[in-house]
Amino acid sequence: MFDNLSERLEKSFKLLKGQGRITEINVAETLKDVRRALLDADVNFKIAKNFTTTVKEKALGQNVLTSIKPNELMIKIVHDELTELMGGEKVEIETKGNPNIILIAGLQGSGKTTFSGKLANLLKSKKGKSPLLVAGDVYRPAAIEQLKILGEQINVPVYFEEGNKNPVDIAKAAIKHAKLHGYNTVIIDTAGRLAIDEEMMKEIANVKKAVSPHETLFVVDSMTGQDAVNTAKEFNDKIDFDGVVLTKLDGDTRGGAALSIRSVVNKPIKFVGTGEKMEALDVFHPERMADRILGMGDIVSLVEKAQEQFDVDEARKLQKKIAKNQFNFNDFMTQIQQIKKMGNIKDLAGMIPGVGKAIKNLDIDDDAFKEIEAIIQSMTPLEKEKPFVINGSRRKRIALGSGKSIQDVNRLIKQFEETRKMMKMLSGGKNLAKMMSGMNLGGKR
Repeated sequence: MFDNLSERLEKSFKLLKGQGRITEINVAETLKDVRRALLDADVNFKIAKNFTTTVKEKALGQNVLTSIKPNELMIKIVHDELTELMGGEKVEIETKGNPNIILIAGLQGSGKTTFSGKLANLLKSKKGKSPLLVAGDVYRPAAIEQLKILGEQINVPVYFEEGNKNPVDIAKAAIKHAKLHGYNTVIIDTAGRLAIDEEMMKEIANVKKAVSPHETLFVVDSMTGQDAVNTAKEFNDKIDFDGVVLTKLDGDTRGGAALSIRSVVNKPIKFVGTGEKMEALDVFHPERMADRILGMGDIVSLVEKAQEQFDVDEARKLQKKIAKNQFNFNDFMTQIQQIKKMGNIKDLAGMIPGVGKAIKNLDIDDDAFKEIEAIIQSMTPLEKEKPFVINGSRRKRIALGSGKSIQDVNRLIKQFEETRKMMKMLSGGKNLAKMMSGMNLGGKR
């Protein structure tokens, strides 16, 4: 995410490194590189020009303290301006109304249907809502089936009318259905087109007029750069949406859409999608995104993702098992599942300051735990519960059952034993319990 932009900006700031003070000359050189970096990231030309002009004015108006280096001051100014460019602060989705009606719009292929499922999952798991998904795309052959599959994955019902080609009637009937059956949130997935046309705009406008949604979200593929921004403007002129959703931000995106869209349509980015998993949806935080663009990581988001999977009671039970040296492969597998639920492994690692650049060229498979899981799943219940019973013959059987070598099995068991020893050391003197009780985590209970 934004790897090229981050690298280019880092090189720009190096021009000020070693400089004793900020001058008009060294600022101009630095900002010339910054502007080029933004343009290469597919940021709108006028926005890039206004951005660097504002940064220059603020930089030249600053007195550099002896404790602050010129390049550090420039990074802070650019960070603040990037944050402002992307909206300044997060904007929550509207959740009032019974039912709360959310209309999803966008071009075909932007990820509307997948986002609809992700949003339903987020509102259900984090907001305690009872959502109903509505299949309002009556043109794409697989749209209804795709939404039904997503609904099954997250255990959310899907309203559809086979054969009905009138999206307005479907939307109105779905809201009646929601009221009748107690669903307090209705998410309406609508049809997209390969390009903007009057028929499409008229149809989505008619749906909006008929159901009066509390929230209208425009979904856009962030990999399309300036095209995404232009499309957003066209849609906003016609239907006046409330917020933007950037999908595929985990792909080879240059960042232009994220940095330009707020200025062009004057509507906040509310969500970003970072993968195919139903959990891979994040509320957009401009300041945190600026942190990541400037290579500062995003520890706050990483901690929040961990908290979502953190169960206080289970953690206390686990701490007791660790203290008694009873941590086993069942516990190990549970920890792996919790990490996997947090999202894309490479994306998570990139949230740690300094790590994103280090792993830029590494191919970290999202199925990195697959080998470990295969080995553990080939163990008997006794072996998972009591790892010390795993002798030579059992290791051979586990290797055969998992399709791995005995060396792979030996390596995992050795790593597991080392992990268990380390965790027992941490739990000595109840350090682990004290650490957890002092963290005041707001996760599941």
